[in-house]
Amino acid sequence: MMKKFLILTFLIIGVSGFAQNMALFEEGNELYNDGKYQEAIEKYEAILDSDVHSAELYFNLGNAHYKLNHIAPSIYYYEKALLLSPTDKEIQNNLNFAENMTLDDIDVVPEVGISKVINKVSNGLSFDMWAYISVILVINFVLLFINYLMSKNSQSKRMSFTFSLVCLFLAFAALTSAFNKYNLDKSNNPAIVFAQESRVKNEPNLRSEEAFRLHEGTKVQVLDTVDSWKKIKLSDGKTGWIPSQDIKLLNRF
Repeated sequence: MMKKFLILTFLIIGVSGFAQNMALFEEGNELYNDGKYQEAIEKYEAILDSDVHSAELYFNLGNAHYKLNHIAPSIYYYEKALLLSPTDKEIQNNLNFAENMTLDDIDVVPEVGISKVINKVSNGLSFDMWAYISVILVINFVLLFINYLMSKNSQSKRMSFTFSLVCLFLAFAALTSAFNKYNLDKSNNPAIVFAQESRVKNEPNLRSEEAFRLHEGTKVQVLDTVDSWKKIKLSDGKTGWIPSQDIKLLNRF
């Protein structure tokens, strides 16, 4: 009886919380449509405070900050929205508009050769999907190879052997893609510069020489952490150390 009561209580709390967040979301949308962008932001952030995340919520937050010319927050929330909905063209278009407000013009070093092809294939699916495909292909290989051993028909044996080798090859390729996707995700630690201007150092201390300067809204990759410093890498390959408080990590929800 107590167990059923607890389950019912959690369900009521969950439904109540969902209804409250939906009400906040609608209130935020109304404030946004009325041009009250800061008030809309407060409503949306109240939803975030309840540990609820969605592409729509981050997209609306990005729009509200963009209307107020908040460069870093608008880019940050558009990027967060893209993490949850990477194929959404509207989010990408709005992100492009927001990026046009940034001061830093950083070149992108393009990937070349076989690594570009491998990374593009690996990024086509999630790590979990590649792992599932690998398991299915291995199971098919085992079944086909057993059929090859058990079959007395020569044509059936040839087909089973051939397709078992194909499944084995594809399983190896899928497994390779899974590990490559895992490594790509692990090394992908993006952040947005929130400081209006940040002096990036050659070493993680204030006495070190200045390497270059970055301005709000610029996207960086975080490579390492030492005390209150983050080692970052730009899209053009340059690296340096930036104070941790000057950036905000994207991958944290």
